[in-house]
Parts: sequence; structure tokens; C-alpha cells
Amino acid sequence: MGASAAAGLHVVVARPCASSPGRMFMSRTAFSRINLKGASQGLANSSSIFSIRSPCERYSSKYCRVVTRAMSGESEGRTAYGLPIDLRGKRAFIAGVADDNGYGWAIAKALAAAGAEILVGTWVPALNIFETSLRRGKFDESRRLPNGSLMHIAKVYPLDAVYDSPEDVPEDVKTNKRYAGSSNWTVQEAAESVKNDFGSIDILVHSLANGPEVTKPLLETSRRGYLAAISASSYSFVSLLQHFLPIMNPGGATVSLTYIASERTIPGYGGGMSSAKAALESDTRVLAFEAGRKGQIRVNTISAGPLGSRAAKAIGFIEKMIDYSYSNAPLQKELLADEVGNTAAFLVSPLASAVTGSVVYVDNGLNTMGLAIDSRALATQN
Repeated sequence: MGASAAAGLHVVVARPCASSPGRMFMSRTAFSRINLKGASQGLANSSSIFSIRSPCERYSSKYCRVVTRAMSGESEGRTAYGLPIDLRGKRAFIAGVADDNGYGWAIAKALAAAGAEILVGTWVPALNIFETSLRRGKFDESRRLPNGSLMHIAKVYPLDAVYDSPEDVPEDVKTNKRYAGSSNWTVQEAAESVKNDFGSIDILVHSLANGPEVTKPLLETSRRGYLAAISASSYSFVSLLQHFLPIMNPGGATVSLTYIASERTIPGYGGGMSSAKAALESDTRVLAFEAGRKGQIRVNTISAGPLGSRAAKAIGFIEKMIDYSYSNAPLQKELLADEVGNTAAFLVSPLASAVTGSVVYVDNGLNTMGLAIDSRALATQN
């Protein structure tokens, strides 16, 4: 990793924060540190519709400054508090990064802040725009790491995880102008390219999903649309691990992204996508056993709450989903992409060395709720 990388993440306690519902389209994280000599602690957010008092405000303790922060050179010579997430010397391949406002990007940033070398796989039709934006500095602000440096992406690989090998690519895709100028973009070829360029990886991240009929109810979904959702959103992870496992170092880890629709009914999240997420979670458990025994690789998935990313807007009602989560989750605050990124950094780090085959919920606790507290029925009763 280049000199721009931070030396690691120190995870202490996440500072409570509140902000307006349903309007989060960029990831962000607050950074500070435990300070035994004391510092004033406060929390103000002008966009908040209410305030949450931190424990420090509540108890007037001089020992409270809580946070997730990156270790950098400035901390050398000082006493470091908290458990370090240190991924220096590790290399990560993140499949499914095509812009700077989704969970894949947030995970890449968290891993980079912890010291990992970052490789990304970008969907071929989006590759040119993504690389151009990177080159022209359009992502510079969102590339900024806790120590002030910019996240360095060692290499961007073209990738279409729907196709395992060149033989699987139909002729109409091969001749499609959106794929013109790109080569070696099937899963097999991408893994071979990474092996040729870098030899091995330690971390594999699956941040891919697509359902061409996602807006259709399941009863109206075609076989083709259903299988396409399964192929792009769940089997793609099986294929990635199948092809990258031979070049993953023992003790490595994988993380994918799932959604609560795998186990609860989310009307409007159709086209077989709920089935694809259920398959992904089932595959996580099976692959945890197989990859664990075969390569000492850990396999986990994060069930993330709704985020207004560009990809999620294809569902058509993502802002309503964000508002619903804000109104009904135990933690009444916006879910930040960085919170998912930090969880991923933990899961692929030595701190989670005994965690595998797990679905980890990062949704402000919404998965625990069995009743919508903003229901009109409840309002009528009151």
C-alpha cells in the first residue's frame, strides 16, 4: 500500500448521533479518540429533528471522548487506546464499486483506513465513467481518510460477475458497445489478472446485486427475471469465491451484503431479489464450512439497512424505506455507509478470527422489530 494509507483503525465506541431522516446520500464518520485528560463532549446537528444526549453530557464525565478513528503517524510515541484494526500488509479485492456513494465504496475506505491495499472490480459498462471520475478528482473529497490522506486504489479491474468464463458470454454481450475496449472481465479472467498482477489477496468483498424485474411483484416475475436476480446477486458470490479462493492467503476473509428482505416480506422489493438474498445468506453458511476447511477462509455477510445509493434508487421507493427505518428502528438515526464499512473492517480483521458463517445486522436494530410504531392502526387506537 502506498504512503497515503493510514496505519489502522482504532475501534472504541461509536458516538451517538442524530440527523434528519431519509436524506443521507453520502457516507461520513465522526472521528475522535478516548482522552483520559478530558475534553468537552457535545453533540449538535442542525438538521436533527430531535437531540440525543451522549453519555458524557448526561453524566458530565471528563473521561468521555468516544469514536472510531484511524491510526496515523501522528499517534506514534503516544499511548494508543482501544483495540486496533490493523490490516497493514493485507490486500483486498472489492467487487461491485462503481461510484463513491454505496456500501462497496464505504467498505473500501474502511479497509484502506486500516492499512489494506485496495483493488476494485467495476461493472464493465460503468468502468469508463468510474475511472474518469477518479482520474479527474471528482471523488477526492469522498476518498479522504481519517488521517487526511486520500484512499489509494491500486488497480481497477473490469468485471461482470454474471459470467464465470469467456465461454459463458453470449454473442450479443461480446458485441455490445458498452463492453467495447474492455477485456478479461469474466470472474475467471479477473481472478487470473489479479494473480498475475499481485499474486494473492487476503480479503474478498462482494458488493453486487441486480434484479432486472425488481419492481415487479413475485407473482408477476418471469423465470428469466428471477434467475437473473439469483445469478447476479447470489451465485456471483459463489463464483467469486470459487475462483479467488486459490489465490487467497490462509486466514483470509470474505464479506458480502444482504438485506432483511431475505427473511421478512418487503412489498415492492420484488423480481426475485428477496429470494436472492435468502440464497446468499444460506450460501454464506455453507461456504463458511467449505472455505473454512479448504482454505482457512472466513465467510460472513452484513445485513445492512437501506441507503440511498445510486443503485438502490432502482427500487423506486428507497427514500420511503429510509424514512420507515428511521421511524421504527430502536436507534432513531440515519444509517451511515461508514457504519457498514467499519463493521466489514472488523469482520475481515484478526479481531473477528472466530466469526464465520454469520449474518451481522447493521441496521440500527430494525431487524428486531415486529411492529411498526408509526402504524396508522396504532395511531387510531391511541
